Amino acid sequence: MRFSKCSAAAAIASIVALTIAPQARAEQPLKLGVCYDLSKAYTFATPQVSQAAQDLVALTNLKGGIGGTPIEVIVQDHGNEPQRGIECYEKLKREGVFIFDTLSTPVSIAMLPRVMQDKNILIQALVGRGDAVDGAVFGWVFPLGPTYWGQVANDIAYLKQVHTGNLRGVKIGFVYLDYPFGQEPIPILQTLAKVEGFELKLYPVPLPGNDQAGSWTQVRRDQPDHIISWLLAGAHVVASKEMKRNGIPMDKYISVNWLNEVDIANIGPEAAKGLKRGTNVAGGQDVPVIQEIIAELYRKGRGSGPEKNLKDVYYNTGLAMYSMILQGARQAAKLHGTPITSATMREGLQNITNYDANGLMAPVTVTSSDHGGGGKTRVEMWDGEKWVPQTEWIAAYTDLIWEVVRKSSSEYHN
Repeated sequence: MRFSKCSAAAAIASIVALTIAPQARAEQPLKLGVCYDLSKAYTFATPQVSQAAQDLVALTNLKGGIGGTPIEVIVQDHGNEPQRGIECYEKLKREGVFIFDTLSTPVSIAMLPRVMQDKNILIQALVGRGDAVDGAVFGWVFPLGPTYWGQVANDIAYLKQVHTGNLRGVKIGFVYLDYPFGQEPIPILQTLAKVEGFELKLYPVPLPGNDQAGSWTQVRRDQPDHIISWLLAGAHVVASKEMKRNGIPMDKYISVNWLNEVDIANIGPEAAKGLKRGTNVAGGQDVPVIQEIIAELYRKGRGSGPEKNLKDVYYNTGLAMYSMILQGARQAAKLHGTPITSATMREGLQNITNYDANGLMAPVTVTSSDHGGGGKTRVEMWDGEKWVPQTEWIAAYTDLIWEVVRKSSSEYHN
């Protein structure tokens, strides 16, 4: 059989097209939209978290990306303003982004209805609606971590352990910023007080948390056995000064996860001794992925920010968040190949099983019904030099938490 020159050229062109098409598709990046507050309320954490996201993605791309697909992180400031968050969402959506992260409760809440309508992915680790762990209702929203409801319940479980299984007659104080972030755990605490028989005392702190004198004077008068604190950043430092002024031992203090090494330094490493915090990530640099990032990026001048941030637990928090996102992408590629779509990404996230990023965080299992991953945390204590775990990774009172979640989510209407 004889071929004309035109036929041969056409055949060669077809072969070449078939050869390079998969490669061309693979080179289209999977884009992650990081719409963060980089200028106002959350700047105590967002630089470290966004740096961790960029470092982890850079390390992943050095290894060939996800199924041959490179990852791209697009960072934009929303200033913790809902309207600017929506503008960030719409802009990045036009650029092909379908995975979004806000690290802001007001922005996440504002963005959520659009994400649900568009069937894109909204990551809201440690922020946003607590009931969004209910995947049956919030099918495109992934908290990927403990709610504040679950975290405070785990703190109570720890205190029950301290009191050998019996909290009856124990007095627990709750010091909190008097706005939604601080108020959110209160209904759970009130319910657990009835269940476990402890006395709950509430101590609101006005925003921004600089004036706490009245609250701690009342704490001194009431003399609770333990103090659970829902404060942020510099407010912990103010609290430590008020505790010292009122003669309240630091070992009574259990913080929400938003307390980092900068806060410890500002309190004073020795003065902070005995202080505790709830957390869903391991602190410090003795974690394989951080050691690999140091070796492959920072030792070679490829890091995305100051190396000192790698010693901050908020950097570890960012690594944990984006490790879960990338694990979801791996599962999506495993199940459906590439390119990854919003639908396959959702399925990938819902197939994360017992994943702890090699010791970086509490094991996470995400399902179609539980988008939070199980809600495990642990309590750590500062011993003057480092954080020492006081519990295993635990998820306590889960039936009670899910009753609250389902009641709240049933009232959502998009």
